[in-house]
Amino acid sequence: MDTENAAAPTGRGGEEVFPHSEKAEGPISAAIIAAGIGAATLGLLTTLAEASTDVSDGLKWSDSVGPLSGKTILAVVVWLLAWAILYAVLRNKPYESTRALVIGLALIALGGAGNLPSVLPTLRLSGSAAGVRSDQRYTI
Repeated sequence: MDTENAAAPTGRGGEEVFPHSEKAEGPISAAIIAAGIGAATLGLLTTLAEASTDVSDGLKWSDSVGPLSGKTILAVVVWLLAWAILYAVLRNKPYESTRALVIGLALIALGGAGNLPSVLPTLRLSGSAAGVRSDQRYTI
């Protein structure tokens, strides 16, 4: 590859097409997607723990920490497993890191949404919001 023109766009008719990297971006993509999977797992476990006392009790691996101990340990284990599996699958693949970033961010957003049940019940609504009294709490 000519190093002088490596970053120069190519294309016809005003369309700029940048050449893809010759390096496989699979390992980078694996790490990004695995992070999203770990975040989504944490959100799912948080939602399940809030919805079920059995799940919450099952995740209490430490009495001083409560169900957070089980949620975080399981999320980290899933993240590491996902990273190892995705690394093995994408290791030598020219997988686009942009696509991986979109997937990872979507999974992180899902994980963040899954963490909301622990916050929403404590939010107070303003008294002017659709006739709701100010002392009422929002519940799911």
